[in-house]
Amino acid sequence: MSKLFLVPTPIGNLRDITFRAIEVLENADLILAEDTRQAAKLLGHYNIRSKVQSHHMFNEHKSVESICERILSGISVALISDAGTPGISDPGFLLVRSCIEKGIPVETLPGPTALIPALMNSGFPCERFCFEGFLPQKKGRNKKLSALNDETRTMIFYESPFRLVKALDEMAEHFGAERLASVSRELSKIYEETVRGTLDSLSEHFKNNPPKGEIVIVVSGKKE
Repeated sequence: MSKLFLVPTPIGNLRDITFRAIEVLENADLILAEDTRQAAKLLGHYNIRSKVQSHHMFNEHKSVESICERILSGISVALISDAGTPGISDPGFLLVRSCIEKGIPVETLPGPTALIPALMNSGFPCERFCFEGFLPQKKGRNKKLSALNDETRTMIFYESPFRLVKALDEMAEHFGAERLASVSRELSKIYEETVRGTLDSLSEHFKNNPPKGEIVIVVSGKKE
C-alpha cells in the first residue's frame, strides 16, 4: 500500500523494537533514515534488505516533494530517525504535514522514545507534563526558560552532555537552586544511569563527573 510509516527504533538496546516495526521495515519499498550509517547497524542486525535513503534536517526541505510524489506513485515509505520516534526532536514533521496535505495515508507505530522512561524514572508526577525538547543553543534560550518560570507541570528536556552543566545552572537561576530534578543518561544501554537531587546538587555532581551519552533532564513543576 502506498503509505508513509513512522517507525520508532531503539534508543539504545537493539532488542527494544516491536515485531511489527521489523515487519514494516522489511516490507517497505524505501526506508528514509536520518543517518544511513546508524540505520545500517539496526537493519543489519535484523537482516533487513530494504532500500535506504538519507533524510535529515539539512535535506528534508528539498526532498519532501519528491518523496511525496514517489509515495503517490504507489510505493510504501518508512521513516526512521537515529533513535526513538521520528518527529520527536528529530526530522519527520515536514514530511508528515506534506503527506497529510496531499491525502497520503500516514501510519505511526508505537515504540521507543527517551522522554517517557526518563519521566517514569524521575519519581515526579507524570499524569501531566510538558516536553520542551532541546533548549535553543544561543538565541532564545533565556526567553524559553523565563516562559517556564511558573510552569506547574513536570518539565522534560533533552540536552547534550557538553551543555548539561550549563543547562542545570541556568535552570537553577530561573527555577531556584533547590528545585528537584533528575538526569537520565544512556537509557536502555549498559551504563544507564539516573541521578536525582536539586538542580544545584546535580550541577555539582556532573561538574565532578563529566557525563557521556544521550541526556534527558526532568524538572519538577513549581508548587501551586
